[in-house]
Amino acid sequence: TQPIMELAGLSQEMANLNFDAKYTSGGSNEIGVLGSNFNRMSEQLEKTVSELKRANNQLQKDIEQKEKIEDMRNEFLGNVSHELKTPIALIQGYAEGLKEGVNDDPESREFYCDVIMDEAGKMNRMVRNLLTLNQLEFGSDEVQFERFDIVSLVRGVIASCEILIQQADATVDFIADEKLFVWADEFKTEQVMRNYLTNAIHHVENERRIEVRIVSMDGKARVTVFNSGKPIPEEDLPKLWDKFYKVDKAHTREYGGNGIGLSIVKAIMESFHQKYGVRNFDNGVAFWFELDAKMENTSLH
Repeated sequence: TQPIMELAGLSQEMANLNFDAKYTSGGSNEIGVLGSNFNRMSEQLEKTVSELKRANNQLQKDIEQKEKIEDMRNEFLGNVSHELKTPIALIQGYAEGLKEGVNDDPESREFYCDVIMDEAGKMNRMVRNLLTLNQLEFGSDEVQFERFDIVSLVRGVIASCEILIQQADATVDFIADEKLFVWADEFKTEQVMRNYLTNAIHHVENERRIEVRIVSMDGKARVTVFNSGKPIPEEDLPKLWDKFYKVDKAHTREYGGNGIGLSIVKAIMESFHQKYGVRNFDNGVAFWFELDAKMENTSLH
C-alpha cells in the first residue's frame, strides 16, 4: 500500500501545480510503471505550465506596450493640436488677406508672405520638438553614450547661432579651457546646449550680454549659460521645466518660443541621470547642466 499512498500524494501535489514531488518507490510492476509515467507527466506538465507563464508574461508586456503607444499617440496629438492653433490661425488670416487684396502694395504683400513663412517654420520646429519630447518621455529614444569634447561642441553651437545673436544685438562671452572631455550622448547634449543658448538669446536684455562658461569640478563638467535681463519670478522657477509653461506668454510668443525647449532639456538630462537647473541673479538668469568629465587618458568601459 505504500507505493499506492505515494502515488495518491503525488497526484495531489500535481493537482496543486507542485511538480517538484516525484515517485521514488521504483519497481517494475504495474504500480512502478505507473509511478514512472507520473514522473514523466509531472515533468511535461511543469514544462507546459512554465511555457504558458512565459507566453502570458509576453502577452502582458505586449498589452502594456500597446497601451503605452496609444497613450503616447494621444498625448502627441493633443499637444500638437494645442500648440498649432495660433500659427494656423495666423497663416489662415494672412492668406485670406493676400487673397482678398486687403493691401495691394508690394511691401504689405511681402510682409504677409513673411508672416506666413515664419509661422510655417515655427510649426515645423514645434512638431519636431514635440516628437523628440514624446520619444524621450516614453523611453523610446535610445541614449548613445560616448566620449567627446564639450568645449568644441559648445563652441560649434555658439557659431551656428551667430545670426540669431546678431539679430538680438547681443554679445557672447565664452569662458572655458581649451578641451574638456565628457561622457554623454553628443547629439542630445547639443540639443540641451542649443535650447539653453536660444533661450538666452530670446530673453537677453539691458546690456544684452550672454556668458557661456564651462568649468570642471569634482569629476563633473558644468556648463552655464547666463543672460543679462530681468530675473524670473521665484514662483515660476520650479514650473519652467513643465511642458508649455510660459512665464510671460506675450514675450515668449514674440520670440517664437513654445514652452517645449526646457521640457526637452529636462527629459534629456533625466535620461542621462545628471543634474540641471536655473539660478536667478540681480542682473539676469543662468541655466546650467552637468555631465561626467572624462580625462583624456581614461579608458572607457
